[in-house]
Amino acid sequence: MKFHLVLVVLIGTIFGIGLEGCQCKVVQFIFGDSLSDVGNNKYLSKSLAQASLPWYGIDLGNGLPNGRFSNGRTVADIIGDNMGLPRPPAFLDPSLSEDVILENGVNYASGGGGILNETGSYFIQRFSLYKQIELFQGTQELIRSRIGKEEAETFFQEAHYVVALGSNDFINNYLMPVYSDSWTYNDQTFIDYLIGTLREQLKLLHGLGARQLMVFGLGPMGCIPLQRVLSTSGECQDRTNNLAISFNKATTKLVVDLGKQLPNSSYRFGDAYDVVNDVISNPNKYGFQNSDSPCCSFGNIRPALTCIPASKLCKDRSKYVFWDEYHPSDRANELIANELIKKFGFVRVDQTTPPSPSPALAPSSDD
Repeated sequence: MKFHLVLVVLIGTIFGIGLEGCQCKVVQFIFGDSLSDVGNNKYLSKSLAQASLPWYGIDLGNGLPNGRFSNGRTVADIIGDNMGLPRPPAFLDPSLSEDVILENGVNYASGGGGILNETGSYFIQRFSLYKQIELFQGTQELIRSRIGKEEAETFFQEAHYVVALGSNDFINNYLMPVYSDSWTYNDQTFIDYLIGTLREQLKLLHGLGARQLMVFGLGPMGCIPLQRVLSTSGECQDRTNNLAISFNKATTKLVVDLGKQLPNSSYRFGDAYDVVNDVISNPNKYGFQNSDSPCCSFGNIRPALTCIPASKLCKDRSKYVFWDEYHPSDRANELIANELIKKFGFVRVDQTTPPSPSPALAPSSDD
């Protein structure tokens, strides 16, 4: 009997499995697009959706491009920091290992990705949500082989999940005539198609262990600088904003319904549309000076689409709602994240790791 006990202890030591169980940390698994990407597209060499050029990342870490489509942090970064959760690295980060996954989770978000497989195809390489879920399944196999089936099940069920996609399905699919979806559907039937697809994806994630899940809603995407500059008036495009509102309404119902149907699920919908709309409509109220054009732009040539080394930066990045033609600045992301934290009363999963501070903005070039 003693021999068998010694053998069990020895096996547990060799394979890193203690008799008391995994003792794993609570981590995040993030599924999303460029608003949440922390470097996956950087490793997709053929992808046209890139944040690998200066001045991306100027206000985070060493100030070099890190794969985020912003000057600083993402909304998911900030919410996770405030909850005491580690920041999950990009799935394609070469340093990713089983140990890193167990300590930090994984971020599968990919710039240009959408709920639909066809979305963003002209970016050539990007991960759709179905592809991201497929990669997550591979991650689960790795962890099961490392800590065993039962401990892995506990690890994944205790983790937090974020799903934040949808804007590309409109801006880089339905609203572009080069995509067949633009003439196959009308506004309502396209949203029905999106929601039906998202329903199956969220059910699939639940089947893989996702119990605590936040689905992020869409902001007023008709007001991003790219949409404004493509309009004749320079104002927000109402149709695009109405699509976002309709999507949010349908997704709210979907999340509530799934929360009732799926056992042991805690599913939430993060809707920051109203606060973002108010920031854009009344920027001075929130300490911003500009809410209709990007901080990083290529002179008078608009839209430049991405921030490039030859671009000029605004004098004070903390005063701009938008960093480039598509994406909010770090300060705007902080405001959005804080609104969601307040709305949902997020609590910390630990009491030892303080939230990362807002980055100190490095000097900008003059206009």
